[in-house]
Amino acid sequence: MTTHASSAPPLRIGLVGAGPWARMTHAPALAAHPGAVLGGVWARRPEAARELAAAHGTEAHTGDAGFDALLAANDAVAFAVPPDVQAPLAARAAAAGRHLLLDKPVSTTVAGAREVAEAAGRTGVASVVFCTLRFAAGTAGWIAEQAAAGGWFTARASWIGALFAPDAPSEFGASPWRREKGGLWDVGPHALSVLIPVLGDVTEAVAARGPADAVHLLLRHTSGASSTVTLALDAPSGATGTEVEFRGEAGVSSLPDGGGDGPGAFRAAVDALSEAVRTGVPHPCDVRFGLRLTEILAQAEAGLERG
Repeated sequence: MTTHASSAPPLRIGLVGAGPWARMTHAPALAAHPGAVLGGVWARRPEAARELAAAHGTEAHTGDAGFDALLAANDAVAFAVPPDVQAPLAARAAAAGRHLLLDKPVSTTVAGAREVAEAAGRTGVASVVFCTLRFAAGTAGWIAEQAAAGGWFTARASWIGALFAPDAPSEFGASPWRREKGGLWDVGPHALSVLIPVLGDVTEAVAARGPADAVHLLLRHTSGASSTVTLALDAPSGATGTEVEFRGEAGVSSLPDGGGDGPGAFRAAVDALSEAVRTGVPHPCDVRFGLRLTEILAQAEAGLERG
């Protein structure tokens, strides 16, 4: 985990979004971060923006002019909005020279994600895509260790949730984009963000539908290893769980616990963005990686549509 350099000035970060993810993770982590300043909240719903901003002693913004005001007041922008709302706003922020702390997926269309990546490339801003397990204290080191070990033959990953069950406690079950796009787009980026740094980029992807919104992926990677992935948000409550297992020359290695601390992981993502801003060295989980995740998932989605 990267730590904030005490000699660097705090990074002023405006927050786009005021829903559950912003309220539970982004806003409190930014407000408490020693190397960052929460420089305002922008949301599509004025009352939500005002409520979240008031809770953390900052300014609320809404509307087109409000977004411009947020950009003017900050060095960077963090996003906690649906992906296809995020992409055009992030491209606009990058064009204005603001660094980007993006949620996953960057967009559910390749064109949308590419627009953000190209805008960031033109202005040279730093970017980080918040794939939680890449930053969580309990899992980030483990992923790096598996990548260093090498010699993997195959892997399997399962991200199975019951987000839409009648008794589900999560507020994310009310998310329209998650209901529309399902587990492939919501938790698919998490799985790929663990598999790709260890096994290499995806060279082949085959997708098949399972029950409800479940999707199964069979992937081939540049290392020659293969992986299988099961993704779902609409499973029975008793079927839920997250697993990743690598098998190879070093034996069998399984994902440890410790990836569920959203605020802690987000603080580490802020550190990573600050470091990229300070050094000019791109983070491995930057907008270009986010574009690649969208390309792979879009390829899988197209395969499902072809049947």
